[in-house]
Amino acid sequence: MAVTRLFINLFKPNQTPEFWNQTAWAILRVAVGIMMIHNGLDKLSNIESFATAYVSVIGLPFPIFFSYVAAFTELIGAPLVAIGFLTRPAAFGLFSTMCVAMYHHIKVAGFSIPYLELSSIYAVCFLFFLVNGAGLFSTDALVTYWLDKFALSQRARQVMLLEKSLNRSISETVES
Repeated sequence: MAVTRLFINLFKPNQTPEFWNQTAWAILRVAVGIMMIHNGLDKLSNIESFATAYVSVIGLPFPIFFSYVAAFTELIGAPLVAIGFLTRPAAFGLFSTMCVAMYHHIKVAGFSIPYLELSSIYAVCFLFFLVNGAGLFSTDALVTYWLDKFALSQRARQVMLLEKSLNRSISETVES
């Protein structure tokens, strides 16, 4: 029961259902998720170059390894955000990747808006989904619905078992 509640809290959005609000939320989620995929593909197309130009510059050890981590976070996390499945964990990974990208831009160019612009916009979007979840029109919402339904049926079974044992004890008391 506690595990079910944990999963419900992981998947459940923080917002009450309101059609237009949730529609805009879903459009933002899909657009940001789809647009982020190409960043992972770009990294994988020349991983050594990315590792040298970006990861080594900020002083991370194992630049090839961390380049693959960034690429696969974007290639796996972005579609998950787009379809709204495991949105919070995926958004956390993507938010972290964008924070590292912002750090790189600050280290290389200082607080230059043209360099920080895209990664900071992505970071804010992923932070939004990390905090709020995927919204009503998402796979996470369907999972939450199924988990709630399952938890409710589990509680109903427990109540029925309690009623049976109570009826049994009442009938035993009456017979004695």
